[in-house]
Amino acid sequence: MDVLYKNKKLERICTDARTAERTYGSKMAEKIHQRIDEIIAVDSVETMQKYRIGRCHQLSMNRKGQYAVDLVHPYRLIFEKVDAGIQVVMIIEITDYH
Repeated sequence: MDVLYKNKKLERICTDARTAERTYGSKMAEKIHQRIDEIIAVDSVETMQKYRIGRCHQLSMNRKGQYAVDLVHPYRLIFEKVDAGIQVVMIIEITDYH
């Protein structure tokens, strides 16, 4: 899939290992980059859900239409589909929404 980012700061965290490590620490940075690589490698969000890649799951309530994958507990990488036809997702945030 193709990946877009909500803002430049989030893009730097997700694409630059040093920035991610400075912001979240080495273990979290490694997991963020692993999840981004997994998202890029699959052909659809449905495939991620079917094979439980990163424990991908659809969110509900005020986050309806968004998906999450696990990072270092309790953090999640939140994204949403931008274009289902050509499979583009937008990374929205890294947060603990619980």
